Amino acid sequence: MQVGETIPPCPWGGRLSPDVTRLGNPLESVVEYKNLYSNHTMPSYIKKVAIVGASGNMGKHTITELLETNTQITALTRQGSNLSVPNGVSIKEVDYDDISSITTALEGQDFLMITLSVITPPGVHSNLVQAAAKAGIKYIMPNAYGFDFHNKALISDIDVASRFSEYSSEIEGLGMSHFSLVCSFWYEWSLGIGVLYGIDTKEKKATFFDDGNTRINTSTWQQCGRAVAKILSLPIDGEGETLESWKNKSFYISSFRVNQREMLNSVHRVMGTEDKDWEISYQPTKERYTQAVEDMKTGDRNAFAKAMYARVFFPDGSGDYETRRGLDNEILDLPTEELDEATKATVDLVESGWNPFGQ
Repeated sequence: MQVGETIPPCPWGGRLSPDVTRLGNPLESVVEYKNLYSNHTMPSYIKKVAIVGASGNMGKHTITELLETNTQITALTRQGSNLSVPNGVSIKEVDYDDISSITTALEGQDFLMITLSVITPPGVHSNLVQAAAKAGIKYIMPNAYGFDFHNKALISDIDVASRFSEYSSEIEGLGMSHFSLVCSFWYEWSLGIGVLYGIDTKEKKATFFDDGNTRINTSTWQQCGRAVAKILSLPIDGEGETLESWKNKSFYISSFRVNQREMLNSVHRVMGTEDKDWEISYQPTKERYTQAVEDMKTGDRNAFAKAMYARVFFPDGSGDYETRRGLDNEILDLPTEELDEATKATVDLVESGWNPFGQ
């Protein structure tokens, strides 16, 4: 560049002040130009993400969405497993009982997403968190996806909700930050397993909790995957919405704010049925919840889920965090979804012989 030449535009789209747009003394102008650039640091982003539970519902749909970005994805899996992942995803086998094994696999990663089955031994989550700290990871999404874990009434009635507090305390205690996704129950899973939302599309039986008009929030698997991918696409720091501004907080998302009556109406539209084609009954939510709690004491493996869903449908607004708190869908640029499309996907899934516990 010669004396008198115009300095090129700033890379971030701004403009230099008029008094330095043309070079005078080359040395002085270059120094000033360099200083102007240094005052506009380009934002940094998450580049490498490790996922535990890549074959599960949250893991699979998150990976699908992350593959649309430039994120490098590594799936952690138990030694000897036959994990199958899409092209572009790396696999690292670990011993979940050995923190050093997990630490080695996590070295160089920016973010750890944990999705575990409810039957996973409780020590595994802690091992993952400790290994992440040793590997130098700063951000973790713990195994907490579902209803509002910050709702004190729910926490007191649903024992599993207390785990989030344990997870977050351990993560913060080790000097890392966490992000959780409040998405309520998965729509496809909950409608597909008839007893959960009380609508059995295979047997054409419906049980309305109370009068069937209590609204709750619910999210599709795809919307959850989109949300996680959008969270990981936020700049780490800088102005506006960033990971740093959201650290140790929860993102509240939803596909639908809906009640059972509207769900059944959607099923009717998809299946071409009417109420007269179904066997419809009613049950008070508190009665359903109390009975499920008693059944848990006898070892009924299905009773916990039944109690949890019944509690969220209490007519106290516990399941409707959209009204109580609002959503973060707009911040994450999540699309509006169609209820009937999600219902059809679920009905098709059930008719295909889907085994929800087959993984």
